[in-house]
Parts: sequence; C-alpha cells; structure tokens
Amino acid sequence: MSDFDATAAEAPHPDVQQVLDLVEAAPDVHELPPAEARMAFEAAFPEGEPAAEVGAVEDRTIPGPAGDLPVRIYEPRGGASAPPVVYAHGGGFVLGDLDTHDDTCRVLCEAAETVVVSVDYRLAPEHPFPAAVEDVYAATEWVEANLADGGVAVAGDSAGGTLVAVTTLLARDRRRRGESAPEIVYQGLLYPATDVELYPSVTENAGGYFLTAEEMAYFHDHYLSHELHGHNRYAFPTAARDLSGLPPATVVTAGFDPLRDEGAAYAERLADAGVEVTFRNHEDMIHGFASMLALDVARAREELTELGADLAAAGD
Repeated sequence: MSDFDATAAEAPHPDVQQVLDLVEAAPDVHELPPAEARMAFEAAFPEGEPAAEVGAVEDRTIPGPAGDLPVRIYEPRGGASAPPVVYAHGGGFVLGDLDTHDDTCRVLCEAAETVVVSVDYRLAPEHPFPAAVEDVYAATEWVEANLADGGVAVAGDSAGGTLVAVTTLLARDRRRRGESAPEIVYQGLLYPATDVELYPSVTENAGGYFLTAEEMAYFHDHYLSHELHGHNRYAFPTAARDLSGLPPATVVTAGFDPLRDEGAAYAERLADAGVEVTFRNHEDMIHGFASMLALDVARAREELTELGADLAAAGD
C-alpha cells in the first residue's frame, strides 16, 4: 500500500452529516448564475463570534496586475515567529472572498503564530484563467518584499490550493530562467484541484457530498475560456512534467470528496520528484471541511491547527 492511498470511511462523520443536510435544502450552485451562486455561497458562512482572536486585522490594497488588489492581513498575538503565509480561498475560482474565509485565516494565523495575508483575487467568469494566478503570484511577491525576512509560505483550500500550487511552479520556473521570483519555503494544499482528468473518486463521490461532479464542471467551464487551458501547468499543476525543486508541501484530502484521488496522486508525484511531503487523508470528511468552523465541524480546527504547525516549522 502506498503512503498516499486515500480512502473513504463507511459514512461521513456526524459533524459533516449535519452540513450535508443543510446543503440538501440549498439551491444547486451549478444551476445559478455566478452572482447568485456567490450569494448562496456567502450565506453558508454564518456570522458570529470570530473563530480565533488575533493581534490585529487590516484590510488594504496592494499593487496587482490589473490595479489595486484587496488583501486582508492578520497579525498574531505576541508577534510572528514563522514566515508569513499568503492564503488563497476556495470557491471553484468563481465563488468566495475575504469574508467567507475569515475564520479559516484567523485560526491559521493563531496556529502558525505568523502573519497571514488573504488574497481577494479576481473571480471567473468575469476574469477567467490566468487572472487569479496572476493575482496570487503578485500577492506572494508583495508579501515577500514587504513582510518577509527569509522567504514566504503559501496555503489555500480547493481552488485556492490549486492557485498556490501553481504559484510555486511559476516561481520555480522563473528562478530557473534566471529571473527574479519569490522564495517560497512551504506550500499547504487543502483538497486542491490538480488535474482536469476525472479520477475514480469523482464518480464515487459525484453527488451528495457537498461538492458535486456537476459543480466541478460548472467551475471549470467558467474558469477556463478554452479547453486547452486545462493542460497548462499554471492552470492545473499535474500538467507539469517536472515537479522537482518545489517547496515542501502538506497535502490534505477528504474521503468523501470528488477531488480526493487527484490530491493524493499529486502528493505522490511531488514525493517521487524529491519534494518533502506531509500527507493527511481524512476518511470521514467532505470537500471544504476545513472552512466549516462556524458549522461546528470539529475536524476543521484540528486540521487547521496541524497545518499551522507545518507552516510554522517551515521557518526552522
């Protein structure tokens, strides 16, 4: 058995079963125009007490490839002791913003004891590939130049995991060409989309587990203006022939997630290329579980705490 085998439990954990019950009553995202889908997605993150207290939070803009790029900067209590983390939120490249993942970034900031910079990158279909990649890469450059002392880490969930994974590829490739590029010391990938090919887990978990195969097609159709872009390594990192020279990685998957198998396969390819990989598969979880703090999914905080420890260790 491979160290990167990812399987599912007999049933989802009771914590996420209650989430699935809520999703069952919600409108199908793939049947909504993007603007309405965003409203439905935002409504899934109820307002309440912050999931973690941090030292300070600042909303600001930084220079981006298409003008001002909004970011939210979280500072830990007691000062930072690890490289800053650039965080890219999930949402299929179509949904999500700084508010939907505020709790996620707060917990990560507390756990890693470092600065976390959440990026409000441009969304598809208004801004298809490669706009989001350009924004996350630009934010990584800015954070290294303005907030770092010895490199920067990157992390993201779902589509955000994809964006930070390809950001590491882009930085490596630019360095290999002798160009200036940020020094990325660690990458944290929570259930990332890594490929346009359909893996067995897509069929196995096609419906009923939060992210559906129909929604995956909806997101891809909005993100990619041409099907050939799906084979661009800066869209989905599995398209890269060479994964050597990339920063150490944590790759997290969930048993009842259509993306489970491609995440595990990408982790194995990284390891085969000589990249140090920490792999965790949560057999009884669903896609998006790490962002379900306000929905009382206990594993969300547990996984973010572990990821925070991984990111903190990057500075050692």
